[in-house]
Amino acid sequence: MEQKKNSWVSALIIGVCVVISCVALACGLSNFRSGSQHIISATGSASVDFDADLIIWRGSFSATDYSSKDAYATLKSNATEVKNYLVGNGVSEEEIVFNSVDIRRTYREIYDDEGKYIGSEPEGYELTQSVVVTSTNMDNVEKISRDISSLLEKGVEFTSDTPEYYYSDLDALKLDLIEKATQNAKERVDIMARNSGAKIGKLKNSNLGVFQITAQNSGTSTYSYDGAFDTASRHKTATITVHLDYDLK
Repeated sequence: MEQKKNSWVSALIIGVCVVISCVALACGLSNFRSGSQHIISATGSASVDFDADLIIWRGSFSATDYSSKDAYATLKSNATEVKNYLVGNGVSEEEIVFNSVDIRRTYREIYDDEGKYIGSEPEGYELTQSVVVTSTNMDNVEKISRDISSLLEKGVEFTSDTPEYYYSDLDALKLDLIEKATQNAKERVDIMARNSGAKIGKLKNSNLGVFQITAQNSGTSTYSYDGAFDTASRHKTATITVHLDYDLK
């Protein structure tokens, strides 16, 4: 009798466990279904070709002499020649900035009769000064940057850098691209929903892609992970992407 009682209790416990497990599984599936969401996503893009409206040209010149005083006198004379050259070629004084003078001590290496290096001794001073031209007259500054022969002929050791090109209203251009890329992404979502018979709900998430500025016709190979910003080309292309996620009703 006791053995039958124990068997009945064991069967009851097993039955209760089975029922509890089924209830838990049913609740889990119910929560899974109610918590699941159907999303439709699309990435839109927009690009525009534009021309820079500001040019920055940098150059530098130097002078060397045994004393820093004499080297500075030469450098000062060179600065006057550079300024006269720029102003004489249509650059206004307001567009010219001379930076501070960099002074470096120079040394001469000494070798013995057998050609073995034994040390160095002071030889003089080298002074260098840079100049920056910022202008909207890009054609003129481009021409000047390519032709510095007159300065070299006057003994000015002038080094010309490659001009840099910028756009002064970049923020407005970027906002316009964001608007167009967002519209493009929404249009793609609408097309996908319409052709699949789905109904679009609320916007769930949006992400702004990296803003890229590259030289025109350079292709996507010039894009970078954190955003390209070309300054070497006068003719540029700006591109941006926008990603949208929508719930489905």
